[in-house]
Amino acid sequence: MEKLFTPYKLGDITLSNRVVMAPMTRSRADKGDTADELTARYYQQRASAGLIVSEGSQISVQGQGYAFTPGIYNEAQVRGWALTTKAVHDKNGKIFIQLWHVGRVSHTSLQNKGEAPVSSVAVRAENATCFGINDEGKYGPVAVSMPRALSKEEIRGVVQDYVTAAKNAIRAGFDGVEIHAANGYLAEQFINGGLNTREDEYGGAEIANRLRFVLEVTDAVAEAIGAGKTGIRLAPFGRLFDMHEFEGEAETWLTLAAELSTRSLAFVHLSDQQSLGAQAIPQGFTDSFRKAYSGTLIIAGSFEKDRAEAWLQADRADLIAFGRPFISNPDLVERMANNWPLTEPDRATFYGGNEKGYTDYPFYDEKA
Repeated sequence: MEKLFTPYKLGDITLSNRVVMAPMTRSRADKGDTADELTARYYQQRASAGLIVSEGSQISVQGQGYAFTPGIYNEAQVRGWALTTKAVHDKNGKIFIQLWHVGRVSHTSLQNKGEAPVSSVAVRAENATCFGINDEGKYGPVAVSMPRALSKEEIRGVVQDYVTAAKNAIRAGFDGVEIHAANGYLAEQFINGGLNTREDEYGGAEIANRLRFVLEVTDAVAEAIGAGKTGIRLAPFGRLFDMHEFEGEAETWLTLAAELSTRSLAFVHLSDQQSLGAQAIPQGFTDSFRKAYSGTLIIAGSFEKDRAEAWLQADRADLIAFGRPFISNPDLVERMANNWPLTEPDRATFYGGNEKGYTDYPFYDEKA
């Protein structure tokens, strides 16, 4: 029997199938970085996924690295996202929001009063760009700015920003939140031993120090909204945005897995970045992580139906996340269940714009 299309109990909710729509930035937020009716239509079209994890939603102005991404830190943004949660729930779908702080992957044009972005340390991400205002005063790709290191007092403030955002998300009607601790953004800037050379309890050679920030965020969010509504996304051995290998890398991630096992979270979501042009998670490591983490495990990374089913049958994961196929196939679950052909996405419309390449992809017409 195929497992991909069977129900699954996830934290506080039951999913209709084991297909997850992975978080994907689409940069179509309305004025004020607010999700709107178009956002709601996009996610409602894809509500047959067992679980939707929304695009990253910045927890503060400081946390933003890309123009036109929707935030979750003020009342207008809560009202905007409420349109999406209602639309998804009206179709009997389930949706978590991804809480996002980019850290150093930002530009002064996106920050309050043109201030520097923040990170674990004052080290710029080499050869990295974000989406801000260029020298001509227009929105476009810009080299990330030099960050400054967060003080310990400021770290406590960022943790509180995550808590506020999580509470806002629940008020907006989300079924839970996913903490974005992957892809070279702020949490990973603390985890990575090749970058985080702080000399206090938040960095340096000690693994426990480098994990302190992400675990404080996780614990604070779980306490605020419930562990069963709290998930986290990780990218072990990630290399995006100038993340480098470091001594004890496997031990770091497996230590984090063991720590998260004690917290009864909704899930841990592992992202293999090979499809993004980065190196793949080393062969066999996800199985080691699976043994170290006892809770629900989601895996993302260029899956198609047959490979997803094989992973589930081998108990290598509980849920499988699909990204780009959901962009151009709003009915991806039905297409896979019926072995219908998939539509290829138009990469030119991945980021920014209007409904073109966003809500205008057709559902499959079997009769046609």
